[in-house]
Amino acid sequence: MLNAQRILIAAGGTGGHINPALATAGYIKEKNPDAEIVFVGTADKMEATLVPKAGYELRTIEISGFYRSFKWEDIKHNIGTIIKLLKSSSRVKKIIKDFRPDLVIGFGGYVSGPVLRMAAKMKIPTAVHEQNAFPGVTNKALAGKVDRVMLTSEKAAQHMKCKNPPVVTGLPVRGDLLRTDREESIRELNLGGKPLVLSMGGSLGARPINEAVFGMILKKYKDRDCVFLHATGKNGTSFAADLEEKGIKPDENPDIRICEYIDIPKCLPAADLVICRSGASTLSELQVLGKASILIPSPYVAENHQYHNAMALVNNGAAMIIEEKNLTPDSLTRAVNTLLYDREKLAETGRKAAEMAVTDARERIYNTLCEIVQEKAK
Repeated sequence: MLNAQRILIAAGGTGGHINPALATAGYIKEKNPDAEIVFVGTADKMEATLVPKAGYELRTIEISGFYRSFKWEDIKHNIGTIIKLLKSSSRVKKIIKDFRPDLVIGFGGYVSGPVLRMAAKMKIPTAVHEQNAFPGVTNKALAGKVDRVMLTSEKAAQHMKCKNPPVVTGLPVRGDLLRTDREESIRELNLGGKPLVLSMGGSLGARPINEAVFGMILKKYKDRDCVFLHATGKNGTSFAADLEEKGIKPDENPDIRICEYIDIPKCLPAADLVICRSGASTLSELQVLGKASILIPSPYVAENHQYHNAMALVNNGAAMIIEEKNLTPDSLTRAVNTLLYDREKLAETGRKAAEMAVTDARERIYNTLCEIVQEKAK
C-alpha cells in the first residue's frame, strides 16, 4: 500500500511524457482511491488539455528549454528561459507548500526540473521516470538528486549518474490495449484474409513518411497481397486526393484505407506489420502486442532519442529500421516485402518484440513508489 495521501506529478510538453504519467496516476487511484493527485505543467502545452480531461487538477508554471545555437533569436529565447527558471522556483515552492505532497514524481519534460529539484531540497520523497533509451537532459540532471530513477530501458542507465541504483519498470501502456483481442479486431476491420500493413507518422503527420508510404502504395497496390491502412495526420489530408490523381480511388478499393487518425486499440491489434516513428510509448505498445515493425525515427527530437529507442528493438531482432535520410518509396517497399514475403521472419520479429514487453509496468512503478516512501519514513 502506498503510504502517501497527497501526490504531486510533474509532466509536460509531449504525450510521451504525459500519457505515462496519467497511466500511473490512474493506477495509484485504483489502489488508493482516497489519494489526492495534482499535476504540475504549463498552460500552453498538451498537458493543459490532457490532464484536466483525465479529471486531475493542473497547476501551472512558466518554463521552456534552451536552444543550442548562437542566433540572436535563440539567444533572446535563452535569456527568457533563464528568467522563467528564476521565477518558476518561487512558484514551485508555493505549489509544494500549499499542497504539502507526501510524494513527488517527474515524468520528464522541462517542467520536471524545477519541481523535482525543489521537492528533493525539501526532503520530500522523489522519483523520476525516463521513457527513452537515451535519457533527456532534465532527467539526467535530476538523476543524482532524486530518491529513485525508474527506467523504460536499462540502456538509459549508462547515460545517468543516479543517487541510488535505478530500477527498470518499463513504460505503462493504456489499459484498453492490454484487453484487446486480435481476432475481434480483424473481424471488425473486415480484412478479407489479407495481412494488414498499418502506417502512421503521428498526430500532425510526418511528411517524409507520408511521401514514402504514398510511393510504396503506388508500387504495391496492384499486387493485392495486403491491406494498407495509413494515418496521414493533420498535415497529410490531401493524401487520398493525391492517390485519386494517380488513378487510385481508395473509396473503391477496400485494400487501401486512408484516414487522418486511427483508433489505436481497434486497429493496432489487427496489424501484421507496422510502419511508424519510434517514440517510447509507441514502442511499448508494439511490444505489448507483439508487432513486427519498420521504425523510422524522427531526427528532429532531443538527443536523437528515437534512434536509440529504435535500436534497442533492432539489436534484439524485434524490428527493422530505416533512418529518415535513407527513406524513399523504394527503400520502404523493399523493407515491407522483406517481412511480408517471409512469414516466418515476420512472426519471429513480432515474437521478439513481445519478449521485450513489460506488461506490469504500472505495478512495478507503484511498488517502487511504495518503497521510496517507506525508506524516507524510517
